[in-house]
Amino acid sequence: MEENLKQIGSNCLKVVLFGPESSGKTTLSKDLANYYNTNWVKEYARDYLQRKWDNEKKICELKDLLPIAKGQIKLENQLSKLANRILICDTDLLETKVYSETYFDGYCDPILEKYALNNNYDLYILTDIDIPWEKDDLRDKPLERQKMFDAFKETLNKYNKPYILVSGSKSNRLETAIKEINKLLDI
Repeated sequence: MEENLKQIGSNCLKVVLFGPESSGKTTLSKDLANYYNTNWVKEYARDYLQRKWDNEKKICELKDLLPIAKGQIKLENQLSKLANRILICDTDLLETKVYSETYFDGYCDPILEKYALNNNYDLYILTDIDIPWEKDDLRDKPLERQKMFDAFKETLNKYNKPYILVSGSKSNRLETAIKEINKLLDI
């Protein structure tokens, strides 16, 4: 199982969108991938958990986290081979770790935690909660947005991850992200 969580080496710059539910990660990841004409790694958990909800009317359980992590890193590893010079990731294993700890009383499977901390990204883009929360089958914390945002930010600081915060309008977020990514690409 552990090998299924290992990030493969890559020559491309890896950028991950990071933050709580309904904070604009998917929108921004698609926009960035379009801008840079590259691949983006979808959030595996969204499809996995939507299928579970549709079939069983059950929400995420602790037993789902390792399969979600495995599916996420598999997608990332596949697409990192195809990306031009940059890969945009809608999420990563560190995000799964934050959700595990916030939903399951501080617990994170040690195997998930190991790879969440060992996988490397060139930049994290922390998405602010200053946009409206949108309801769907899977989102369930509209009243805990600040608490969730704080957990994501604290994680980035705790593990000394390189990050920027994006906020404001869709165009403002995109402009801020592009400016920071271009610095890394030396453009």
